[in-house]
Amino acid sequence: MLDIVQIMEILPHRYPFLLVDKVLDLEVGKRIVAIKNVTMNEPFFQGHFPGHPVMPGVLIIEAMAQSVAIMAYLAEGEGATEKVSYFMAIDNARFRKPVKPGDTLRIEGETIFHKRGVWSIGCKAYVGDVLVTEAELKATLAAK
Repeated sequence: MLDIVQIMEILPHRYPFLLVDKVLDLEVGKRIVAIKNVTMNEPFFQGHFPGHPVMPGVLIIEAMAQSVAIMAYLAEGEGATEKVSYFMAIDNARFRKPVKPGDTLRIEGETIFHKRGVWSIGCKAYVGDVLVTEAELKATLAAK
């Protein structure tokens, strides 16, 4: 549905911190399904962990946040290009399985509520059909 060029038109992130490769499904303001292809070329694998590469949990959460930010930016419409997304809270985060090079991380986010500029999104990340991470993210879009 959205390729990397379209994603880069929406998100301000760039290499090595752009952590969304494609959007597979999107209902603006309601839900999103995105993917991150995890490769051994990721710079964090040099130190996390040598001989046993594992994607850091904080970067899985960041990939989730970037995915749902795409949905929020698109829901904001024209004015979104002058805004940046900020975390407000990460609740009930659970890391269930490690994510390794060669995995495709599928991120599914669904809006819980959107009130007064605050988004609350329930997110789950999968490798195949296996749930690897889940969290409730709260964020807002604010002027740059």
